[in-house]
Amino acid sequence: MTFAVRASNNMLATTIPLLVKYNLNFNGVLIGLISAIFSFSTFFMSGFINAALKAKERRILFIFSTIIYAGLFPFFAIVNGISVWLLSIASGFVLGAIMPNIITSSSLYPDKKLSERIVSIYTLTLSLSLIIGPAIESAILTKLTLRQSFIAFSVFGLLAAITSFFIKFPEDLKEKAQGKVRGILTNPGFRASIINNVLYNVPFAMITVFGGIYAKETFHVSYSIVTILFSMFFSTSFVSRLILTLKPPKNIPFQMISSAVLTVIGLVILVSSNNLILYSISFLILGIPHGLTYPLSLLALTRAFPSDQRNKANSYFFSILTAIGTFVPIIFGIAIQMMGIRLTFVAIIPLILVLLYFLRRESSKMKHMEKAERNELK
Repeated sequence: MTFAVRASNNMLATTIPLLVKYNLNFNGVLIGLISAIFSFSTFFMSGFINAALKAKERRILFIFSTIIYAGLFPFFAIVNGISVWLLSIASGFVLGAIMPNIITSSSLYPDKKLSERIVSIYTLTLSLSLIIGPAIESAILTKLTLRQSFIAFSVFGLLAAITSFFIKFPEDLKEKAQGKVRGILTNPGFRASIINNVLYNVPFAMITVFGGIYAKETFHVSYSIVTILFSMFFSTSFVSRLILTLKPPKNIPFQMISSAVLTVIGLVILVSSNNLILYSISFLILGIPHGLTYPLSLLALTRAFPSDQRNKANSYFFSILTAIGTFVPIIFGIAIQMMGIRLTFVAIIPLILVLLYFLRRESSKMKHMEKAERNELK
């Protein structure tokens, strides 16, 4: 289920920008706007609808959403300049009911160590899908057009719809004990998780939406080579998550900060690239924090909240990130129109350094909170 949804979701995120750029002649602002609308519809579903529903209602919504998701893919093959907006909104909307529930179901084990191990395996599966997915798409694009590739990927949507019936929901949890919104938002573990993910999601959004376009226009590579670059990126991401699965982290705050430093290094190499080899190296390096960031955030949430609060915490976590992702592509689109893709990447680096400062502050609070909890248990 996780593999099918993430592989197909990533295909949408990286291929819709190419489709609207080279088939529908969208400019940078419109490319950013369509990615933003995709994210906003995900945010609305996750934060305002999914978070408010009880387990039984969420299960019904979840199953219907996966069925609709599967049915949308073939229509991307025949989109025009108007219908592509409607399909992007619909795809993002149903994903807002799918992803948070998969996240929650992966962490609902009574044993804490087992729960964290399952979360790591979940994120490892995400990485595996992001390696195999682009590799499959690369092979498909040697035989089919961009439009036809959406039809081929509808198989993953169908697989997600079939497996959705077998996903267990936490029917027995006391959902009335989920906690107040303020208590969740002020939790140091929640804040550190948000900042940690934003710190990497900003450059990742840029890479996902414009990284392929930059490689194609700067180094004059084919669509197939573009998808291979993403496959390389997700390969190092996979290795990072494999290490976390085999050896769960003891010091999450330290690893969050180390991941942020690697993000800065990767971006510096990317903007300095004057050939495809250096550009490829930057993708390999940036894949490492991509592999570490998300699982570290989920593990921090797992440690910060009891199981009866995790659906709400996960829904707010997912919705806040997608809300931020709503505005980032628009800002990037405007920035690219004004100063180009390369200088936009350069402008991201100072922002990352500022976020790193706030991450250190919240991580310190989280570390003290975990220490206090351990002392209470003694």
